[in-house]
Amino acid sequence: MTRRAVILFWQLAILVSLLVIWQWGFEWSKALLPKAYVPKILDPYFIAKPSAIWQSFLKLGCLRPQDGFVACLGADENNLWFATLVTLKNTWWGFISGSVSGIAAGLILGRSDLLARIFGPYIVALNSIPRIAMVPLIILMFGLGDMSKIATAWIVVFFVVFFNTFEGTRAVDRDQIAAARLLGASEWAILRTVVVPSALAWVFASLMPAVSFALIGVIVGEFIGAERGLGKLIIEAEARANASEMMVAIFVMMVVGMVLAFLVRSLQSYLLRWQQQFETQT
Repeated sequence: MTRRAVILFWQLAILVSLLVIWQWGFEWSKALLPKAYVPKILDPYFIAKPSAIWQSFLKLGCLRPQDGFVACLGADENNLWFATLVTLKNTWWGFISGSVSGIAAGLILGRSDLLARIFGPYIVALNSIPRIAMVPLIILMFGLGDMSKIATAWIVVFFVVFFNTFEGTRAVDRDQIAAARLLGASEWAILRTVVVPSALAWVFASLMPAVSFALIGVIVGEFIGAERGLGKLIIEAEARANASEMMVAIFVMMVVGMVLAFLVRSLQSYLLRWQQQFETQT
């Protein structure tokens, strides 16, 4: 059996074991243990059961034969597919805008001591503000629509990417920059051919967590005030004390985060294919 097959085997074994414990663990513990020792974490009232979550997925996804897919979609404006699309779209634009602006600001301030000294205290002061505390203000400014969710994701992503890009720019080998200048390279050429390639590893080290942060920013915004989205779906399910529907939205968010992380990882493997750790992946 190859190493990859062994890893896959154990991954599937762990998944099946968790699902079995999740589905029947609470009944087994109630039958075998004194009441005081029954783990509340397995109580279906709080985390539902995999079978109930699957049924809720079929219901929210308009996949039950008796509902009719098209009619079900039209009856609920915040159905699972539309809510996922809205959250994914806001996460993507929040991630892109936060990453691009964070990289640009990191490169500019990383290359200029004067600008770094001028704007440094302001950036540190803004970064010290808890992001969640600013969400009500953002919603007040941009309303309950998609723009407030994108702005929330942006403000979460920007500082993560900025600080990594800034440190990556500062860590560029000064000898390489001096050699490029001796060869007659302009500042733009030095930035494009020396600084950016050297800082890419720092930038991508921040992009992977930034994807999750963007999703967190969007969901927090949808919790506080939204017309649609997965966060809105969770709040509605919480009001009905429906744990299975909340778990459906949580699992969908997990899939969305994994897809975005995979895209970033693929881009990283392509752009950094000259590094040894990515040579075998391209």
